[in-house]
Amino acid sequence: MPEGAGRELVRSFTHVAAVQNNATTSVGPARLAVSWVDAGAPVRAEIIVMPLQSGEDSVHEITLGETFPVGEETWRFADLDMASADEWKVTVRRVDENEVLEPPTGRLWKPARLRPYGQLDEGQLQALEAALGVRLPPSYRDWLRRNNGAQPEVEHHIPGVPFSLLPERPLFGVHPEYPPFDLVHAQRVHRDPWLSPNWLVIANPSGGLLVISTQSSDGSVYFVHEMDLVGPPGPPASAARERKLQGVARSMGYLVGRLTPVELGDLPPAQMMPPGTFTDPRNYEDGPR
Repeated sequence: MPEGAGRELVRSFTHVAAVQNNATTSVGPARLAVSWVDAGAPVRAEIIVMPLQSGEDSVHEITLGETFPVGEETWRFADLDMASADEWKVTVRRVDENEVLEPPTGRLWKPARLRPYGQLDEGQLQALEAALGVRLPPSYRDWLRRNNGAQPEVEHHIPGVPFSLLPERPLFGVHPEYPPFDLVHAQRVHRDPWLSPNWLVIANPSGGLLVISTQSSDGSVYFVHEMDLVGPPGPPASAARERKLQGVARSMGYLVGRLTPVELGDLPPAQMMPPGTFTDPRNYEDGPR
């Protein structure tokens, strides 16, 4: 009997598929997963092909534009779109006789450009915790031990979150000689008027505050918008403000992975307004209010 006789060829039900990080995607004869991506030159990825019927998994380390086998078919690593170092989508496309080679349009992650201030020893960390009156979450404590805060070389943001981390507004560390960058000083100035001691302000970027919980061990990072930093001090108002906190990263490592340097290409295009155009949304018909 000829090889393959009696075996039905399983064909894909689609010609293009997207594979998210930490997920698998079915393309018919197999499920696909991506172990890692590299946005360097060249752009690379490790794609795992897991047959649905029989056969062993196969692993293919390929560059953008190259092909790999999926059963009896050939597929191409067609595109990569990255929101951060840990959030991305790989697009694969089946290679058919009439395949149209479309240029990649995905966005590649630009690594954060941060300058750590140094390191902290155990004695310094314990003194910091005594001054703060809290035990730091383990992951944040370890990040502080290795970095003692960090200064961005240029403006950074997280796409979709309205804040900008600036060289003059860094991630705080232990800097009692320079209070504007000091973690203990930051709590008196930036936290105590607005939030309860259940939170620790780790940065004062333009647009709001970055904070972590002192009651949780996971070290997740949250953002509070500057428009919510209003009202009287005290528990009732603090509780209302804290309900508006927005999670942005599950640890400092993930925060750094999401921080993206802002370049001119990231900003919306400037609009030329005719002379005399009034752009202030307030109504001054009866004079300033």
